[in-house]
Amino acid sequence: MSLRHTTRVTLATAAVALVPAIALAQAATVPAQNATVKAAMSQIERDNAWTLNQQVTLCEIPAPPFKETARGVYFRDQLTALGLTQVRVDGEGNVIGELRGNRSGPTVVLSGHLDTVFPEGTDVKVTREGTRLIGPGIGDDCRGLAVTLAVTRSLLANKVPITGRLLIVGTVGEEGPGNLRGVRALFTGPLRDSIDYFVSVDGTGIAITNGAVGSARYRFTVQGPGGHSYGAFGLVNPIHAVGRAIAAIGDMQVPTEPRTTFSVGLITGGTSVNTISADASFDLDMRSESMATLLEVDAKVQQLVRDAVAAEQARWPNSRGKLELKIDTIGIRPAGTTPDSSRIVRVAQAAADALKLYAPLNASSTDANFPISLGIPAITVDGGGVGRASHSLDESYDDRTDGFKGPQWILLLVSGLLGVK
Repeated sequence: MSLRHTTRVTLATAAVALVPAIALAQAATVPAQNATVKAAMSQIERDNAWTLNQQVTLCEIPAPPFKETARGVYFRDQLTALGLTQVRVDGEGNVIGELRGNRSGPTVVLSGHLDTVFPEGTDVKVTREGTRLIGPGIGDDCRGLAVTLAVTRSLLANKVPITGRLLIVGTVGEEGPGNLRGVRALFTGPLRDSIDYFVSVDGTGIAITNGAVGSARYRFTVQGPGGHSYGAFGLVNPIHAVGRAIAAIGDMQVPTEPRTTFSVGLITGGTSVNTISADASFDLDMRSESMATLLEVDAKVQQLVRDAVAAEQARWPNSRGKLELKIDTIGIRPAGTTPDSSRIVRVAQAAADALKLYAPLNASSTDANFPISLGIPAITVDGGGVGRASHSLDESYDDRTDGFKGPQWILLLVSGLLGVK
């Protein structure tokens, strides 16, 4: 169940163990010289226009939060047309297809997310300017979905003899309000004990995200009796209480290492200028690369809010009504790390090296957060090209002359994790 509603879940209950280091002795090679892999790589470059057309087509299917069904149907149909087996949609809305190798081996998930941040009714028409594609969500994550399709198509068309099992997944609920509901369902459902590696393709460029930035998002609501601004003067004021809380949060000091942030993103309340409002609320986002630090900041913020409400109550001792504080969870994402020394990271680096690409390691908040928190080797990788203005109406993707290297890199990564006979 999503935590975006009024579920009262504290950050402390979401803290989980971090992924253990994987032995350096494990191989971190990629089959760059394998004949079928080389043929698959060549096809990705040769059919780059197909990948871009998929990117545009996907992006012009609206997928606002919690309404990803139409885009999911198209993605499902493409997986079926490409020849994957057991193509299905799970109870949460994730689209899943399977490619089984010719002998036993690991199970690898390659995924992109179906949803966008844009509300229903947003114009999602994509325009082209040379090598640039412009449209809401064109990079995040229409690029990731198109890349997963391109990799799947090339593996199948060239009959690359992978071992193990490759699961191609289009997840729902990756963006803010979705609170990773798709990937949570994936790792708590029937597949939960069978996935060995998780690779999410999200966004543009060439980088490896192996650090999971945790987040805690709350809606703080203060309620009171309400009344006329003149006739009922002396009543406790929820808006004043919220103002005190926001000011106290704004004065907080948080560490720069590990990087930790906070922001009040939305304030609501009030009915008119001459009314003591009966309620007021604000939404707060907190993030950190360290789960321990995030827990500390979370506890401090909740105490600051409670103190602010108490201070407003004390300011008006003769008030005929009292203030009530309600704390609702909007979303919680665990923090953690897939170690730099882990096989999945080193295989991703080896794949980049084979293509003479620079792939730095970084930290972000993605679908990989959840499997990382479970101790499953997981990373998020970029899909190539150059992106601009993510999460804005004028978001763009520029394929330039080498955008195809993104899906080539990911094909090598997946082949390296699975193994090729």
